[in-house]
Amino acid sequence: MTATAGSRSTRAVATRELILSAAERLFAEQGVFAISNRQVSEAAGQGNNAAVGYHFGTKNDLILAIVNKHSLRIEESRAKVLSEVMGSTDVREWITCLVRPATLHMAELGTPSWYARFNAQVATDPTLRVLAYQETERVSPSLSPMVKGLGQAVAHLPPDIRTARGAMGRLLMTHMCAERELQLASDDTAEATSWDDFGTDLIDAIAGLWTAPVTR
Repeated sequence: MTATAGSRSTRAVATRELILSAAERLFAEQGVFAISNRQVSEAAGQGNNAAVGYHFGTKNDLILAIVNKHSLRIEESRAKVLSEVMGSTDVREWITCLVRPATLHMAELGTPSWYARFNAQVATDPTLRVLAYQETERVSPSLSPMVKGLGQAVAHLPPDIRTARGAMGRLLMTHMCAERELQLASDDTAEATSWDDFGTDLIDAIAGLWTAPVTR
């Protein structure tokens, strides 16, 4: 590779990062469908309004690139905790596997961050939610064994109860992380609890959902 080609490649990588950061922030704060590719390009400081299309393609491609970026980082923690609980039948251990890597990642992002709110925005659209989950599964091979492990730990529950509580747990995790992120971004002195303690509280709550009695 020539020096000129290397310089172009470095600039392209930097431009992609600027676009990803700008898109994540705008999608988190204003919603995915309220923001155009042109607005993302402008927010990223790109004179060419077609920069998003050039570097990523469609808006869905851009969204998946954001998901990919964070999922790859979270996967490092997921793989580690998965190796520690394989074979367990304890519900709380499997919930910890699912929650702790995500809250650890949020702590590493610092304040302000936008990923939890971006995630919540994506989760509100059925099509985007499926695409994002598929992308996460693709780059995070530890996720499916975790979900399977939790499923086996709660296999005694009726199928419809498992489906309902699974949805409740996902919503609680997604939207409570987004709420905490918003609170910290609005006023970083408003909440003294660390992401680690918040993660513990979230694990407690989701474990309570899964282990609650079935009364119907």
